[in-house]
Amino acid sequence: MDILTAMKISGSALKAERSRLNIASMNLANANTTRTMEGGPYRAKSVVFEAKPLDRDFGVALQGAASRLRKVEVAEVVEDQAPFREVYDPTHPDADESGIVLYPNVNVAEQMVDMMNARRSYEANVAALDAVKEMAARAMDISR
Repeated sequence: MDILTAMKISGSALKAERSRLNIASMNLANANTTRTMEGGPYRAKSVVFEAKPLDRDFGVALQGAASRLRKVEVAEVVEDQAPFREVYDPTHPDADESGIVLYPNVNVAEQMVDMMNARRSYEANVAALDAVKEMAARAMDISR
C-alpha cells in the first residue's frame, strides 16, 4: 500500500466519523422537539457505514492487494423506529385528549456514547494520517 492510498483510507474514515458526529449532535439538539415539519415528534437518526473498494488507480503492481483494500462511506441515514416517550403534561400545547405528550425517542446517554466513539475514531484516524506523513518525511530525508 502506498502513502496516498493510506491517506485515502484514513480520509474516508474522517469524513464518515464527521457525519456520525453531526447526526448525534442533531439528535441531541432535537431531544425535546415534540413537533416537526412532518408532524409529530422528532425521530432519532443514526448512520450506517459501508466498506467500499478503493479506486484502482495505483498501478499494476498493487492490483491484487488493491482489490482487498476498503474505504468507509456513509451508506445511509436511518430513523430509529423505537416508540416515542410518553409524558403526562396536560398543559403542553402538543398534549392529546388524555394529557399525554409524545417526546422524541432520543436516548441522550446513547447519543453521548456515540459522540465519544466518533471522537475516538476520528482521533485514531488523525494519528494514522500523522504516521503516514512522518513516514513520507523520513522517506524524503533518506533520498537526500
